[in-house]
Amino acid sequence: MKRGRGGLRRFAAASVLVTTVDVATLSVLAFGARAAVVVADAVAVAVASAASWTVHRAVAGAHDPFDRWVDQPGAFVVTAGLTGALDLAVLAAVVGAGPSPSATRVVVGKALALTVAGAARLLSYRIALVDETRRGLARRARPGPAAGELRLTVVVPAYDEERRIGASVRRIVEAVTSVDVDGGAEVLVVDDGSHDATAAEAAAAGARVVSLPVNRGKGAAVREGVLAARGRTIAFVDADLAYPPEQVLTLLGEVEAGWDVVVGSRRHPGSVDVVRPTLVRSLSGRLFNLLTAVVLLGRYRDTQCGFKAFRADVGRLIFSRTRVEGFAFDVELFHLVERYRLSLTEVPVTLVAATGSTVRVGADALRMVGDLFRVRRWSAQGAYDLTPLVGASGAVRPLADQLESEH
Repeated sequence: MKRGRGGLRRFAAASVLVTTVDVATLSVLAFGARAAVVVADAVAVAVASAASWTVHRAVAGAHDPFDRWVDQPGAFVVTAGLTGALDLAVLAAVVGAGPSPSATRVVVGKALALTVAGAARLLSYRIALVDETRRGLARRARPGPAAGELRLTVVVPAYDEERRIGASVRRIVEAVTSVDVDGGAEVLVVDDGSHDATAAEAAAAGARVVSLPVNRGKGAAVREGVLAARGRTIAFVDADLAYPPEQVLTLLGEVEAGWDVVVGSRRHPGSVDVVRPTLVRSLSGRLFNLLTAVVLLGRYRDTQCGFKAFRADVGRLIFSRTRVEGFAFDVELFHLVERYRLSLTEVPVTLVAATGSTVRVGADALRMVGDLFRVRRWSAQGAYDLTPLVGASGAVRPLADQLESEH
């Protein structure tokens, strides 16, 4: 059964049901049949494990990265065996070796055993999911170019950038001159509700401009740009050109080599920082990457690098579903890559001097953390589900079918 908007409640109810089965079986055998507590618990754990597999498969689905353990029977059996043994060990340690432990001691012991074994089970599933997710990301499975009038679109989100947007556009145009073959390239500036002449300056420099009536945030601007792009490959870069625009050609080459998504990473061993970021910005970035573990499974070294590219069909698939309008949209992007089983590779970047960033470390950091938990909640509620991607049986259809349906 596909988890919809009530899926989180169903999932919680299933967990309560399985726990109830475990405790009830232990109680009947230990207090009703007078079986040894450890023997009764062993039977209870086995019965609860079977119930867990059956019930969770009915309420979860392979479409959500955090639910895919239901499609890994081997990992489930190993985890059930290890955590079951841990459950028994904790309960035995609490009730002791006496022949007739008190009901209070059994209840306290079982509560502790459930807590410890449950935590170990969640950790084990996460380890298995991380390995499966990373293997999936590394598979290039999209031969041939996407549809599009041009070879490349470079999207530039901009807010109150009139002083430098013209120079930035001209530098990007010069950097992608070699893309004139096979349809050429375009620079698409998305004016995010600027109060100055950003749109006019961008247009004068040779960019195509999409203007938003009010300021909505970087995520919203990039979304509008990707959905309006005409290129078969779509990249986005920041208006401050913190990364030399010549590196866009690296992104283009990797996408054309078969990757669905290509992301720059400042943590890549081959990356170079010409001018290092401030200590506050560096620490806040690393802390934010640690917090993304709440949402992501792939252990990415750098989620916030403003230098990414997509196949056009993949970009439209992702950004037609994104909801985050602020700076945390990158994490939502990675989550959807995992969810839709797309391929992704990281490339090194050169970070050069850039001034005038619109990121406010304090206020924006708090908003980004809030957005992380919103993405996880939306995911659990089924907000990102692709109905055509998952059949009635729960089997995942080829993504090519979904991409084809997008046109």
